[in-house]
Amino acid sequence: MTIQEARRYGTSRLSLIYASSEASTITDWVIEHITGSKITERLNNPKKELSPEQASQLDQYLDRLLTHEPVQYVLGEAWFCGLRFKVDANVLIPRPETEELVEWVIANCKFPLNELRILDIGTGSGCIAIALKRRLGKAEVWACDLSKGALSLARENAQSLGMEVNFVEMNFLSASGRSILPAFDIIISNPPYIPEKDKEEMQPNVLNYEPFMALFVPDNDALLFYKAIAAFGKEHLKKDGSIYMEIHEGLGAEVMQHFSNENYTAELKKDMQGKDRMVKAGYKS
Repeated sequence: MTIQEARRYGTSRLSLIYASSEASTITDWVIEHITGSKITERLNNPKKELSPEQASQLDQYLDRLLTHEPVQYVLGEAWFCGLRFKVDANVLIPRPETEELVEWVIANCKFPLNELRILDIGTGSGCIAIALKRRLGKAEVWACDLSKGALSLARENAQSLGMEVNFVEMNFLSASGRSILPAFDIIISNPPYIPEKDKEEMQPNVLNYEPFMALFVPDNDALLFYKAIAAFGKEHLKKDGSIYMEIHEGLGAEVMQHFSNENYTAELKKDMQGKDRMVKAGYKS
C-alpha cells in the first residue's frame, strides 16, 4: 500500500462516522504518526510504500477511530501552544480555546518574571502550566490535580519538555486541602464546568472517552469550582494578582455575578468562535 492509497483508504473508512474533510485530516495525522514523514514529504513521495508493519498499524488505528475514540488518544499525543503533549484517558484533550486563555495571561503579564508565581488548578496533562512555564521561563509555576493518573502524565510531559513545574496532588474543593498552598500572582484554571444534563447533547468521542470528573459538574451546582476558586483567591491571591478561568459559554453572566458578589472585579472575554469563554477576576482587597 502506497502513502497515496493509504490516505484514500483511511479517508474512506473514517467517512463512515466523520465528514470527509475531517476524515482526511485525521487520516493525515495517523499516516504522519506511523511514517514519521511530514505532509510535504508525503506529497512529494505519494508512491512510497508503507511497510507491512505500518499498514497493519494503520488498520489498528482506524479500527479504534471507528469506535469514536479520539485521534489524540489513539496516537497518544496532542499539540498545545506549539508543544507536543502525551495524552491518555486520564486527561482532557487540550483544546484551542484553552490556548486563548494562556495567551490572555501572557498578554496581561506585568510582573517581573523572576518574582511571578502561578498556579494552574486542575492541571490534567499539565498543558497550561507547562505552556506558561515555557513562555514565562523565570516564573515559578505550580499545578494541582486530584487525579494520580493525570499528575503522573503531567510530570512526564514536564520532564520530556524540560520544564520545571511544582505538581501537587490535592482535592481543590477541600478548603483545608487547598490551604497548604502559598500565595500566587496568577491563578488559572480550566475546571469542570459542563452541567450533567448536557451529556445528551455531547459527541460520543467526548462522552465515552474523556474523563467524566474533568468535564462535568452537578446540575444544581454548576459554579462549584468557581466558588472554590473565588474563596481561595481571597486568601491566596497576591495584591494586584489576577484569576483567569475558562467557562461554559452559557454561564458567563453567572460566573461574573458570583465573582462580583465576592468583591472581585471581573471581565468576560469571548473565544475565537464568538462565545463567552473566559473570565479574568481581581480581588478588591
